Amino acid sequence: MDSLITQLQDYFSQPDQDWGNDVLFITGISFFAWVAWRIIYSRLETIADKTKIQWDNVIIGALKTPISTLLWCWPATVSIGLVMQSYITHSLDWLATLKMLLIIAIFIWIILRLINNVEEYVLEQKTRDETTVQAIAKVARLLFIMMGVLSFMQTLGLSLSGLLTFGGVGGLIVGLAAKDLLSNFFGGMMIYFDRPFKVGDWIRSPDRQIEGTVERIGWRMTIIRTFDKRPLYVPNSVFSSIVVENPSRMSNRRIYETIGLRYEDAHKVDSIIDDVKIMLQNHPDLDMSQTLIVNFNAFGPSSLDFFIYSFTKTVNWVHYHEVKQDVLLKVMDIIHDHDADVAFPTQTLKVEQSTPPAGFPFPSIGK
Repeated sequence: MDSLITQLQDYFSQPDQDWGNDVLFITGISFFAWVAWRIIYSRLETIADKTKIQWDNVIIGALKTPISTLLWCWPATVSIGLVMQSYITHSLDWLATLKMLLIIAIFIWIILRLINNVEEYVLEQKTRDETTVQAIAKVARLLFIMMGVLSFMQTLGLSLSGLLTFGGVGGLIVGLAAKDLLSNFFGGMMIYFDRPFKVGDWIRSPDRQIEGTVERIGWRMTIIRTFDKRPLYVPNSVFSSIVVENPSRMSNRRIYETIGLRYEDAHKVDSIIDDVKIMLQNHPDLDMSQTLIVNFNAFGPSSLDFFIYSFTKTVNWVHYHEVKQDVLLKVMDIIHDHDADVAFPTQTLKVEQSTPPAGFPFPSIGK
């Protein structure tokens, strides 16, 4: 294609040619090339839709807009050169540099679009950890953007060795000036690699008033949606100095309740506890591989207390409370089946009537 453009430049640079006609001709060629590309793309897209794999759709989708842009911008640089040759006698070597920059930009653009398409496709499959996929995509984008910037600088004639030398000294200065920014960046890297939580997890911190669902983990800050639907923006450096609790990774949820019986039902406590334990052992929503305890615990001020200690199979917050409600209602039914009842706070007042000693004078009435 480059040799064809060179021949066209030689042809159109002849003094007896009108540059307006030349530009119009090149624009027409660009239009027909663009139409041909759209037809080819539509055909490739149709073929890709018929295949079982989806990676061909991902690759083809990344090429559409960048190739169309190249088919218009490359001939545009040729047209610019033809126009400027008619008015400027100086060398137009910078046009070759412009073409090289265009090629680099199109290549980086295709790669970034490909990374975005791959990220979206993998996330849609829901077979990989969302946080890990996003982290790899961000690192890949950053890597290719840096490669593109360095390629731009080299094409413009800048010395990369000198730039790297300056970067070593300048990096120290920038590092001191942007200490907080860098600490947040490395805090984000720590989250990505250590993975104490991921997007969608419910987290809380006993050290800070932080609790909610993780919506996004960025390079500088993490967005947490609290339970009253307020967004909470937490700098990533905070997570390196606080304790983070992740209830989303619980294996079970615990039911730990103390129930008091009346003192008048003292002779029924043992049988009630046995029946409650049998009920819990046969409950379909409780995990019998975990600890199960039902024992008389204490003599309360107005009740005989026994406690229930067990774990549910579910970790879902709503379902957990449904299971807990079912367990407590069945415990209450067992207590009533034994003609007993749950105690409530009571007080017993004992009044003793004292007898006056012999010979104690009583006041006379009416005197």
